[in-house]
Amino acid sequence: MQQEAETPKGTKQLIDGVWRVYYDGYWIRAYEVPANTLLAKKQLIGALTRRLFNHVEHGVNVPGTRLEAARRAYDDETDPARKRVKGAMLAGALFNRAADIFTKLVDIQALGVEIAPDNALMHQCGEHLQEALALGKLVLHRSGEEGIDELWGEPFKAFAFPIEDFYKSRYLKIAQTMRAIDQIADELSETFDRLSMFCGIAPLVRDFAAAAKIKCETLRTETDVFDVWASFAVSAERLAAFQPRLPVDRTVVEERWAAEGVALIRQGTNLVSDMARARVCMPKSTRELIERYQRYRSAYVVSVPIRTEERRPSPEMRGERSPHAGGQPT
Repeated sequence: MQQEAETPKGTKQLIDGVWRVYYDGYWIRAYEVPANTLLAKKQLIGALTRRLFNHVEHGVNVPGTRLEAARRAYDDETDPARKRVKGAMLAGALFNRAADIFTKLVDIQALGVEIAPDNALMHQCGEHLQEALALGKLVLHRSGEEGIDELWGEPFKAFAFPIEDFYKSRYLKIAQTMRAIDQIADELSETFDRLSMFCGIAPLVRDFAAAAKIKCETLRTETDVFDVWASFAVSAERLAAFQPRLPVDRTVVEERWAAEGVALIRQGTNLVSDMARARVCMPKSTRELIERYQRYRSAYVVSVPIRTEERRPSPEMRGERSPHAGGQPT
């Protein structure tokens, strides 16, 4: 951990032929920052818009042309559950209206018309994004577990701040996501690797966590994205498909604990997959999953003490990871 204390955040370094930037204990794949122009912001906001609606619950991608109707539906609703959903739909409409305005402003600028920062439409665009950010707290991730407010805040940051500052904030969020992935992987291994019926799961956890972190830092435009995605998808499938080895003289209690363990493994696989794809951490879901792992460990030892192998976790799962490719420095 000495390197982590001495290396300033934002430090760039060429590692194995790839430029990486250091944030929060991780060397993350670095990308060239585009010029801070309206065209670059338009492209960035467009990409963030597609990414946002790809990860949130269905039905909120309301066209900006329906903003007034969405607002009336939200204002008139009195049932709390229905109002939450309509608030999410209003957030989507605001988001799309802001993107529509910004796109048109860039098109006008391309004709040679200067667009000043205090332009009335620029101001309206910012207001829409701010309101969408506030309402974004009502929107759930597609898993239904929790909202991911960070996705709603990113387009506003891309609009309001220099693109270089936006990139810095993204690197920090990716590092936080990688740390959450490692945390879940450690808890998963700590829970199951020492139990005889789950013996052999540690390498699958290790491979999946490594692939998830690489997926988290890799954009779809990279030439190696095919290998990155394939490794990520296959490692997730293998971990989710893991089946415990039960003895011939298994008991009903052991069968129940095996089934519950498989469910917990799949929950961890799904949560890590969600975070790696969205590139943001999900603290509420992570905290609740870790609590479920801890309860399982405690109850299992009491219920099935004879079948438990007390083994130390493998070195990799104790945190001895690579200093790059999403790893912690040694």
